[in-house]
Amino acid sequence: MAAMRVFRGFQSLAHARRRGTLPPGCALTIGNFDGVHRGHQAMLALLTNEARHRGLPSCVLTFEPHPRDHFARAQGRPDLAPARIGTLRDKLAELDRCGIDQVVVQRFDQRLASLSPQAFVDDVLAAGLQARYVLVGDDFNYGARRAGNYATLDAAGTAAGFDVARMLSYEVHGLRVSSSAVRAALAAGDMARAADLLGRPYSIAGHAIHGAKLGRQLGFRTLNLRFNHPKPATMGIFVVRVHGLAADALPGVASLGVRPTVEEAGRVLLETHCLQWPAQLGIDGGYGRCLRVELLHKLHDERKYESLDALRAGIAQDTADARRWFGLA
Repeated sequence: MAAMRVFRGFQSLAHARRRGTLPPGCALTIGNFDGVHRGHQAMLALLTNEARHRGLPSCVLTFEPHPRDHFARAQGRPDLAPARIGTLRDKLAELDRCGIDQVVVQRFDQRLASLSPQAFVDDVLAAGLQARYVLVGDDFNYGARRAGNYATLDAAGTAAGFDVARMLSYEVHGLRVSSSAVRAALAAGDMARAADLLGRPYSIAGHAIHGAKLGRQLGFRTLNLRFNHPKPATMGIFVVRVHGLAADALPGVASLGVRPTVEEAGRVLLETHCLQWPAQLGIDGGYGRCLRVELLHKLHDERKYESLDALRAGIAQDTADARRWFGLA
C-alpha cells in the first residue's frame, strides 16, 4: 500500500496535481476527526471502499486549528474551546492506519470561516480538491454561520458534478459514538469506556525529548513527549504501555499534565517511567525515538506536592500501584 500523502491546505494538493504528481479527482470526507473513534473509522471504511469502486484516491479534509478553537479565540473566550483528544500527529497516524490515501490539513482562519456555503463548494471542494464523491455525517454543516447542510450540499454537488452521500450515526451499546463522548469518558478518567468508543486503548505518540532530568535525580528516569495543545481531554497519573522501545510493549506509569510541583509554564507533557527498562538501550537510548504510549488506567489526578521529597514518595507510590495493576508487584 502506498504511503499516505499529507498536504498543508487544498492549494498544496492542487499544486501537486498541476505538476502531474497526483491523479485528478478524489473521494472525499470532511471533518475534524479528533480521536478517530469507531464512528470515524466506520466512515473512513465506507469512504475507502467507495474510492476503490470508483478508481479514485481517498481523501480526508480536516482542520487545524479546530474550528471551535478559532471561534473561541475570536470571542476572547478560550474556555469555550474543546479539549483535544489527540495531537495532529496522532490523528494523521490513525488516518494512515485506516488506509486513507491523501489528507489535506486546512488552516481554519477567518477567511475560511467567512466563505459562503456555495463558495466553499466552488473554491474548496470542486476547484481545490476536485471532489468526485463527498461523504459526510448526518450532522454535517459547512460555510459561514454553518448555513450549509446535507441537503444544500447534495444540490450543490449535482450542479458541480460530484456525488454526495450521508452516513448515519454510529452507535455502540445503543449510544452514539462521538468525539464529545470520548472527551467525556477521558475527563471522567474512564479509560475502559474511552477504549470502547475508540476501538483501541487511548494513546499519545511523539518523539521522546530531553527534559530537566529531574526524574533521574528522584530515582525515576522518565521519557517526555509533548502534547502540543494546552487543553488535553484528560490529565493525571496513569498506568501505561509503551511501544517503540523494544519488540514488545513495556509496562510503565506516566504523568500527563503541567507538572504543578516543579513548573508553572503551563506546557503539557507526558512523562513516562518504564517499569522494565531494556538494558541494551543504555541510559540515553530512548531519546529521539518515536513512541506510542497507551493510557490504560487512571490512578489519580495531578497533585502539587509540598517538596521534592514528597514528590519522590508520591512517584514511588504510583510506581508500586502500577506494578500491582500489571501483576508485577
